[in-house]
Amino acid sequence: MNKLSYKILIVGGTGFLGYHLAKRCIEKGWLVTSISTNIPKKIRFLKKVDYIKLDITKKKQFNKLRNREFNFIVNFGGYVNHFEKIKTYKSHYIGCKNLVENFKKKKIQRFIQIGSCTEYGKYKSPQKEIFKNKKIKHNSTYGKSKYLATNYLINKIKKNNFPFTILRLYLVYGPKQDFNRLIPIVIKGCLLGNQFPCSSGLQYRDFLYIEDFIDVVFKCLKNNKSVGEIFNIGFGKPIRVKKVIKMINKIIRSGKPEFNKIPLRKDEQITLYPNIKKSNQLLNWKPKISFLAGIKRTIKYYKQSFK
Repeated sequence: MNKLSYKILIVGGTGFLGYHLAKRCIEKGWLVTSISTNIPKKIRFLKKVDYIKLDITKKKQFNKLRNREFNFIVNFGGYVNHFEKIKTYKSHYIGCKNLVENFKKKKIQRFIQIGSCTEYGKYKSPQKEIFKNKKIKHNSTYGKSKYLATNYLINKIKKNNFPFTILRLYLVYGPKQDFNRLIPIVIKGCLLGNQFPCSSGLQYRDFLYIEDFIDVVFKCLKNNKSVGEIFNIGFGKPIRVKKVIKMINKIIRSGKPEFNKIPLRKDEQITLYPNIKKSNQLLNWKPKISFLAGIKRTIKYYKQSFK
């Protein structure tokens, strides 16, 4: 198939992850359609993307896609404020169901569902891929909704042979991420020379640079071994949050993080990171960009955007 004939639908294509995937697809000459409840921010607008406003929780709105055919669908969709429990449930679970119902009879080559490490509940790290486990107790509506979507897709491959792949993400970072995530918050505080509150920083977390994440998405789109599988997507080596903050502070040489000012949540896991052997073995994928290299690239972007 000529690369120009590939058509991809990116659900949530106006967000951080969706933007970077769309950008790479355009570079490859693919035809990109984005559906989202919002128009893209100026920094994440791409001229060659066909942006459509569509709420995946509302079945009638899928009429906007009635006559469109796609080779691939990647679902980044979902409400970002997880404190809004009803919207979170509808967008991450009902939205996924609506997408599948709309496209299950069409000849798509791959449907990639973006899952989450929160689907494991308090399952001990390094976390291995689990399909179904009735003993898992979820501490958030977000984790429960993602888990329900996973189980729904598993049932669909049994009934309809639906070609899905689930990627359970840990912490992905990089340029053009919103200032509501740890790394952009710390970079902004340091660049502005501010004092800013932090937790104790004793948590261990897994950080993956955005370009490594986009690489694995493409491997899943083209590799038949990914069909019906769940993959943990992360770097596979946790870093203490306090070390991350101090590293950013040292590189920028400005700002003053104040530790122990933000209490840890009662249900917060101190250590959270994945086992990524499966993605290495089946997809021949492993991260290439070290945390130091990735964080330097990210800081460079934000420095330029603050000028």
